[in-house]
Amino acid sequence: MSFYIFLMKHRAYKEVDDITKLANLVYDDTTFPKQSSDFDEISSYLETHANFSFNLSKFDEIWEQYLLR
Repeated sequence: MSFYIFLMKHRAYKEVDDITKLANLVYDDTTFPKQSSDFDEISSYLETHANFSFNLSKFDEIWEQYLLR
């Protein structure tokens, strides 16, 4: 399962936590690497190409949840 698919399971109208916030931001980003399951690729994208800002230490925590799924 790609990281994008994992995030989409956490989308919600009301942002209740960091994973919901990231999921909503990624959903609106048409250039996010939707097929990727690679930490380095996604992390690099968030650092350099994303059209939004997100706390990358929170991304690391969400990635850990992704790995434990």
